[in-house]
Amino acid sequence: MLFNSIHFAIFLPVVFALHWFLAARSRRAQNTLLLVASYFFYACWDWRFLFLLLFSTMLDYYSGLKIAGAGNKAVRKCWLWLSILINLGILGVFKYYNFFAESFAAAIGQLGLRASPSTLNLILPVGISFYTFHGLSYIIDVYKGKIDAERNVADYALFVSFFPLLVAGPIERATHLLPQLRKLRTFDYGKAVDGLRQILWGLVKKMIIADNCGEQADLIFANPSAASGSTLLLGAFYFSMQIYGDFSGYSDIALGTARLFGIDLLRNFAYPYFSRDIAEFWRRWHISLSSWFRDYVYIPLGGSRGTVWMRIRNVFIIFILSGLWHGANWTFVAWGTLHALFFLPLMLTSRNRDHLSIVPGRYLPSFPDAARILLTFSLVMIGWIFFRADDIGQAFVYLSQMFSISLFTTPAHFSRPVMLLVFLFLIVEWLGRKQEFAIAAIGWKWRRPLRWVTYSLLVFLIGMFMKTEKINFIYFQF
Repeated sequence: MLFNSIHFAIFLPVVFALHWFLAARSRRAQNTLLLVASYFFYACWDWRFLFLLLFSTMLDYYSGLKIAGAGNKAVRKCWLWLSILINLGILGVFKYYNFFAESFAAAIGQLGLRASPSTLNLILPVGISFYTFHGLSYIIDVYKGKIDAERNVADYALFVSFFPLLVAGPIERATHLLPQLRKLRTFDYGKAVDGLRQILWGLVKKMIIADNCGEQADLIFANPSAASGSTLLLGAFYFSMQIYGDFSGYSDIALGTARLFGIDLLRNFAYPYFSRDIAEFWRRWHISLSSWFRDYVYIPLGGSRGTVWMRIRNVFIIFILSGLWHGANWTFVAWGTLHALFFLPLMLTSRNRDHLSIVPGRYLPSFPDAARILLTFSLVMIGWIFFRADDIGQAFVYLSQMFSISLFTTPAHFSRPVMLLVFLFLIVEWLGRKQEFAIAAIGWKWRRPLRWVTYSLLVFLIGMFMKTEKINFIYFQF
């Protein structure tokens, strides 16, 4: 069930009405209703994978209880690693087995040996990377004593499978979400209205920006060897806007939807394309994943402590793991490695925390900030070429052709309507960059008729520029 589908437009109001009219007086009824709705939402993709979701949920629920009740550290550690290994084993079989088997066979072939790996004909369960990381963070936090083990199985199951975040995040923490599920939620009109506005802006990002830019990007990436450098540069820009609009749009819809039910989810994007260096970009892009790897991998490895070579090692580990998390392809490994290389100079010169707040200025940035933003966006855009390419070979063909003399020619596939939409979108994002989402404050103090005209205009634009076919969100494949 897609957020941008008629099915979800029916599903959400029904669940909302049941939650606040039939289950409003009982926390247990609220959570049970949301759990049933979440399983129905997931079953709409493929009901068979519900059993995998249930197994992962019960594994971590039971492991958490065993860790909390264990009398000595050795037993607690045993249950911790049992849960981690089984979770990562399931993820590895479904997502990475074929990739590593084929890569091993190719490496053996380079030595003159023949290998015929057995591959598995498996469908990747939607959202498996997200809900697996939900469970892992819970188990680790219980082991470290950051949170008590949850004894109510329905509350824990809802933490793992709450439908706004189940398919493509954000990657929630038990320390943040479970306390909200343990208390009765009362309806907050202001929060609900704010949630609707965030949903609207998420739909604008997805259906106006991402889908239209994606259509142009697909045309250019389909045959990069036949395109001019300027056209390929335009294609990289289109994809950069597509993936931001697509993923941050999903996150906005997810956060807004959760807010309708009185639940706050972790913020996942904070205007990353206005970053002034790569370190700031990663503090603003897919925040829940970046902070997950920081807290559960980077810091346990030693973080920024230790020798220079240890710090370099740690940086490469988390960026390569982040790349692999996105998909079983060497293009994602290359993308992660490239960002590690971009990040290293900042880390080695202790400049990686220079920009902790959003770009200052009311209407325009200073010239130095504008230059830094442009440079950072250019580096990120180059990285997206590896992310979008079908394989490493295509990525290098794309880059070599893009940085040719034809870079200074007139590009093909220049869509004036799409570029105008992107330009207007970026203006709104810039003006609203100090808010949680771009239209959170814009027009909030206007008279009600003017506000409704603005919302109606956005709905009209969605209807005018939306694609007739429903297009999946990019991060569903991860």
